[in-house]
Amino acid sequence: MGCIALTRRLALEQADRASDGAGGFAQVWTVLGELWANVDVRTGRIRDAAGVAVSVVRYRIVVRAAPDGSDMRPRTEQRFRDDARIYVIDAVAPHDEAGHYLECWARVEAVA
Repeated sequence: MGCIALTRRLALEQADRASDGAGGFAQVWTVLGELWANVDVRTGRIRDAAGVAVSVVRYRIVVRAAPDGSDMRPRTEQRFRDDARIYVIDAVAPHDEAGHYLECWARVEAVA
C-alpha cells in the first residue's frame, strides 16, 4: 500500500471533567494535538430522535499510526474537530498490514 494523501488537519480531542462551580462537574473537551488526515464520506441517513429528524453521516478517517498508549493515538472515547464540524470516533483499526496508518470510523450528527 502506498502513501496516503493526508490533506486535512484535524484536532484530536478528549473529554474531561471540570468543576461547574456548584459542586458538580461539566464535560469539557481538551485538545491533545493535531493530526493530518484523509477524510472520506461513506454513508448517510436520517434517523428519528424523539420526533426530531437527525442527519447521521459516517466517515472513514485515515491518520498516521501512533504507538499504543500514545496520547496521539485516536480512541473511541475521543473525537476529531475540523473547525465547527465534530467527528465522533466510533471505531479504530489498523489501515495497512505494516501498521503505518490507522483507520477511524466516525460520524457527524446534525438536526436535519
